[in-house]
Amino acid sequence: MKKNLFVAILLPLLGCSHQLSAESIHEKNKPKIDQAAKVQHMDDTQTTPLQVVNHKYLLDVPLIRQNPELKYGCEVTSLAMVLQYAGVKTNKMELFTAIKKDPDPIQRSRSGDILRWGNPADGFVGDMTGRTAGYAVFDKPMEVLVNRYLPGRAVNLTNRTFEEILQHIAKGFPVVVWTTGDFRLPDRPESWLHGNQTITTPLDLHAVVLVGYDEQNIYINDPLSGKKQNPVNKQQFIASWKALQSRAISYQ
Repeated sequence: MKKNLFVAILLPLLGCSHQLSAESIHEKNKPKIDQAAKVQHMDDTQTTPLQVVNHKYLLDVPLIRQNPELKYGCEVTSLAMVLQYAGVKTNKMELFTAIKKDPDPIQRSRSGDILRWGNPADGFVGDMTGRTAGYAVFDKPMEVLVNRYLPGRAVNLTNRTFEEILQHIAKGFPVVVWTTGDFRLPDRPESWLHGNQTITTPLDLHAVVLVGYDEQNIYINDPLSGKKQNPVNKQQFIASWKALQSRAISYQ
């Protein structure tokens, strides 16, 4: 276990609750949509057009903030944006209730290190509301949830190439992707036991909705910062996404 990394009182921030680095926000350089040049593209399953301007693809996905109700709820809040875009009448609190949970409680050493906890591949680990420690959920439980609302239409893009992720965007489908809070390489590794299994994962992870891209940037809806169609350097983002095991969920 990495010592002095997690102390319950002094470091309660896990999962998607951390603050974003100002260096990762390029709002002042955000490209503007040229309305005169805008081309409309409509997919058979979409009700909202894809904006295409000079090789820039941009989806108008509704923005939902995870706070104040869901301090660690970036995954379900991101999924609520995607499902609402698909025409599903749902919200983050409904998905908070519906997502599978891993019930294993957190156990710590006297020094505050995590000894035992749940497996985010099985269900959400910890308390999503932030009343107690919370962490994250990974792609498989999210895939199950997409199929509950859009039967047979979930697309698990985990471990695909990022080019395939962008192709999915170009078809008119937003994608939930796992990254870090500042879109840089994770720097808070931790491990704990789950039964006889060792879970090794960074604590500084986050989930956002990928809504567009151009040659230099990708564009995200961020449930934590509350920024819509926010540009992030593409290569920087890809590096953080790969470090989080290239996880991505969408629908078709």
